[in-house]
Order: sequence, then structure tokens, then C-alpha cells
Amino acid sequence: MQFIDQAKIEVEAGKGGDGIVAFRREKYVPAGGPAGGNGGKGGSVLLVAAQNLQTLLDFRYNHRFQAENGSRGGPNNCTGANGKDLIIEVPCGTVVYNAETDEILGDLVEPGQTLVVALGGKGGLGNKYFLSNRNRAPEYALPGLPGEIKSLRLELKLLAEVGIIGLPNAGKSTLISALSAARPKIADYPFTTLIPNLGVVRKPSGDGTVFADIPGLIEGASQGAGLGHDFLRHIERTRVLLHLIDATSDDVVADYNTIQEELQAYGRGLVERPQLLALSKIDAVDRETKDLEALATQLNHLSYSPVFLISAVTGAGLEPMLQHVWSILEQLNAPEVSERML
Repeated sequence: MQFIDQAKIEVEAGKGGDGIVAFRREKYVPAGGPAGGNGGKGGSVLLVAAQNLQTLLDFRYNHRFQAENGSRGGPNNCTGANGKDLIIEVPCGTVVYNAETDEILGDLVEPGQTLVVALGGKGGLGNKYFLSNRNRAPEYALPGLPGEIKSLRLELKLLAEVGIIGLPNAGKSTLISALSAARPKIADYPFTTLIPNLGVVRKPSGDGTVFADIPGLIEGASQGAGLGHDFLRHIERTRVLLHLIDATSDDVVADYNTIQEELQAYGRGLVERPQLLALSKIDAVDRETKDLEALATQLNHLSYSPVFLISAVTGAGLEPMLQHVWSILEQLNAPEVSERML
């Protein structure tokens, strides 16, 4: 399935039905008077968060959506039928912007959460409404009002508690495949991962935690270089960042600094998120020529974050790392922490 995380659409709510001019014409009612009904209300356009959707692919070729118009009024004071609301399903985690003003209209996070993006027009008034002592037989009615028309920009930000970040080929996809049932494409060349991958990792209690494998970031990602610019937004919702550094790299400190500088440049509080580091691919390192423990200590002093030595291939170090992740999430879920974050 192709992953699409941005889309532009145009929505138009239904027009209100017209009011009509009508008079009672019963045989034994010599002065029946006006009896034109009001028009029905136009249907509105609503966006609803759906748990079964993971991408905005549905909007790649279908850009325009229109709700049903209201029906015109009827004789004998009958009000026209209201137009049906148009419900459009979007993935959970979709942020809705007004494409013209860039104003955020809503953030659909929870399944079933609803946002009205375009209101239907009001129905026109029939001539019955204009009956008065001065005008006993009004011969005019009002047309229905048009519905709202809006251009929207949809932006999907993945919902994951743990975001796996790092340079290309740091081992992110291999790690998420080892921890969960996710099976992302893995190869030995940069930018194998072109889309974010989600995987559910089970806690010892049996609960699942969503991990996101974010495509590799490079220097300049926050300004649009490489793939990182398009996918940095997916880190915004994560609560914990797991930074993978390739232990076989010639300069692990430079690799660490590259990612941290991009997080800092992108802003939005990413660099302040709880973070832990992991030196990956330790199974491919010659321990006689490279002191991994010394590198881990150096990174710890540099980042003040815990550093783990792991191998997604052999499973070495994964359990202690996960235990630390669970510990951080428990602290973040504590009531006093949650209140401070609000």
C-alpha cells in the first residue's frame, strides 16, 4: 500500500432548499391564506477519524466532496427535507488546516472524533413566514443560502509512543522487525525506508505499545534535504525517542550530533523529549579494534541519556533497552506528570 501523508481537498456543503409561494385552495376555505413551506437545510461536511485507515491515499485522486442540497419547501406549509450530511473518513492523527489561511481547524486523534468543516446552507423561507396584518397574501419567498466551500489541507502525523530515529542504515527497520510483527523492506543501501513503518511491541503485561520507524534523517533534513523533512512531523506525537547509532560507523559522535542538530533546528520541542541511545549492529563490530563500552560512556557524557549496546540480529541488549522504555512510559503516564504536561 502506498503511503500518502499529505493531501489537499475541496469540500462544499449543500445549498439550502428554496422557500415557495403557495396558498390554500380548499373548497370551503374562502380565505385560505399563504401556505408556502420553508426549504430544507443543506447537508454539512464532516471529517471522522477512522481507526482502520493508515494513509491519506484515498484523497490522491478524489479531491472534491459535496454534500447533498436541501429540498425546496412544499405547499400546505410543508418544510423541505434536509440534505444528508457528507461524512468523510480520515486516519487517526490527521491534522486539518484551512488551505488558504493555514489555520488549524482540528486535530483528529481519537477514533470516532468528528470535525464539521463546512456547514450546510439554511433553507429559504416560504411565503407563510411573511404573513402579517399588513400583508395578508404575501407573494414572495426566499431562496436557500449556499453551503460553505472550503479548501482543506490534510496532514497525517503518525500516532506512536516511541519513535525510532537515526541516520540511514542505522538499523531502524531491522530493529522494528525484531521487536514486532512489522515486516518493512530492509536492504544494505541508504534510504531503504521511504515511508514510516508502525509496529506494535508487547509489554510483559501484554499491553501493546506502538513504535514508529522513521525514515533516515541526514544533515539538513530540517531544511528539506533528503527524506527527513517530509517525515520529521511524524516524530511530533511520539513521547519517547529511541536514537539508533550504527556502531560500525567511523565517527559515532558525529552521527549523534547530526541527528540532534536536526531535531533542534526543526523545533517543536523534539529535542526536549525523553530520549535513549542505542549503539546498533554490535554483532558486526570487531571488539579488538573498537571499544564499544568506551563509546557508550562517551555518548552518555555527551547526551546525559542512557546508552545501550544492541543487536537486532542476535537479540543482544534488546530486553534491557525495552525495560528502560517501559520505565520511561510509566513515568510519563503517572498522574502528576500527565497534569504537568496539560
